[in-house]
Amino acid sequence: MEYVAIILRTLVVYVLIIIIFRLMGKREIGELSILDLVVFIMIAESAVMGIEDIEKPLMETILPMGLLMAIQITLASLSLKSKTLREIIDGKPSVLIENGKIKENEMRRQRYNFDDLLIQLREKNIKNLADVEFAILEPSGKLSVFEKDHKEKSTLHLPLIIDGTIQERHLKILNKTNLWLRQQLKKLGYTKIKEISFCSYDNGIFYIDLIDKK
Repeated sequence: MEYVAIILRTLVVYVLIIIIFRLMGKREIGELSILDLVVFIMIAESAVMGIEDIEKPLMETILPMGLLMAIQITLASLSLKSKTLREIIDGKPSVLIENGKIKENEMRRQRYNFDDLLIQLREKNIKNLADVEFAILEPSGKLSVFEKDHKEKSTLHLPLIIDGTIQERHLKILNKTNLWLRQQLKKLGYTKIKEISFCSYDNGIFYIDLIDKK
C-alpha cells in the first residue's frame, strides 16, 4: 500500500510540476534569472518532500508549490511593465570590453575574472582578445561579443529606447547623444519618446516599435 501511495503522489506531483512550469513560461536554462533558479529549486524541494513523506497530506505540498508559482507569475507580469523591477530581478548587462579596452573595474564588480572571459571567448572561436571591440555580459551570464572586423560592416546593434526610456549608456557606447537621437526620431515623425517601446539603430537604419495602445 505504501508503494502505491508513493507512485500516486509521484504522478500527481509530476503533472503539477509540468503545469506550473508551462504556466510560468518558456525560458532556456541558460537564460534563467536568479529568482527563476531559486523558485525552481524550492518547487523541486517541495516536490521531493511531498513524495517521500507519505504521512504528510498532499495538499501541504501542492499549496506552497502553487504559492511559489503565483509569486513568480505576478513578478514576471510586473517586470514586463517596469524596467526598474526587471533590472532588480534579472540584473543589467555589463560592458566588459568597450572600444577594445578591457574594463577591469566592471569585471571586478561582476566578480568576473580573465579566465572566465577567455573561456567564453574561446567558446565563440575568438582566440585573440585584441580582436574584440565590445564584450557585454548579459544578465543570463552569457557573453555577447562583437569583433573589430564587424565595426566596418555594421554598428553595434544595441537598443536605444526600451519601454519609453532612452538608454543613455548605449548611446554613449555608439558615440551618439540624447539630442541626436531625438532629432533623428523627430525627422521620422516620432516626437514622443514615451510612446516607443523599443528602438535600435544599425547602419543608418532605425528599427522602431511603438507601445501597444490598450
